[in-house]
Amino acid sequence: MATTLTRKPRKVVINIVPLVDVLIVLIFFFLMTMQFRNITTLNLTLPKIETAGQNKFDKNIVIEIGQDGAILVNGESIERDQLPPALRQLKPVADEITVLIRADEDTLLKNLTFIMDSCRKSGLDKIRLQSR
Repeated sequence: MATTLTRKPRKVVINIVPLVDVLIVLIFFFLMTMQFRNITTLNLTLPKIETAGQNKFDKNIVIEIGQDGAILVNGESIERDQLPPALRQLKPVADEITVLIRADEDTLLKNLTFIMDSCRKSGLDKIRLQSR
């Protein structure tokens, strides 16, 4: 008489502890090698215009003027006397690009005219003012 032995199949257990350990090490590694950038922004209150249309531009140079006269070009802080040379550097790259000026509603007119004059002297003739 022959009897057959049947084995019960083993229950498969997935151990996730090593996976969690590896993920923690990877997170720690990425946090330590990450480069943090300081983002400089101005707190602007744009003037409101009742008849403003929807202008869409593909590419543009954004110049922001703060209430105190601080200037940002494409998000990077720049001194007033460094603006004309910086715009001249952008001119070969930005042949058909529009300059978008965002000025606080309390910005002095002389600061705005200085920016516009610097743009025109640098050969950037397409200038737009942004409002709300």
